[in-house]
Amino acid sequence: MRVFPQSPGPMAHWPRVEAVPGVEHALATLHQRYRLGLLTNAADSGEALVRAALGRVGLEGHFDLVLTARELGCRKPDPACYRLAARVLGCRPAEVVMVGDDYDADVAGARRAGLRAVWYNPTGLVVPAGSEPPDEQVSSLGDLAPAIERLDKRLVCLGQW
Repeated sequence: MRVFPQSPGPMAHWPRVEAVPGVEHALATLHQRYRLGLLTNAADSGEALVRAALGRVGLEGHFDLVLTARELGCRKPDPACYRLAARVLGCRPAEVVMVGDDYDADVAGARRAGLRAVWYNPTGLVVPAGSEPPDEQVSSLGDLAPAIERLDKRLVCLGQW
């Protein structure tokens, strides 16, 4: 989902919500083969409000699981959040892939918790000096499914997001 900085409160109540270009196709493709979960730092929304926001742009049906900071009691990049998500998915952390656009929260945090990570990096940012690179990096969500497939070949079990 695109984040509009001027919009306060739960995304489900924003006057305008938009999906990131290419995400619907990527999720539809991945959901044919994998269980998909969404882990968000939303502190003002629980699962129902996040699903309502996703539903406004036709994405809600792609997620088997939605976990929020409000319900988990922790926020990314806290490794406990990722470990809880893995436990709920029924996988070991090394079997889960986190996909996100925030290097620190989504990539570095996930890696510290033992997860794999795909960095959605549409603006071509550089991995911070001294930081561990993501397992995969994509600049377009059209490239996400092939990136996950490459990781899948290296893993026994795979969950996402």
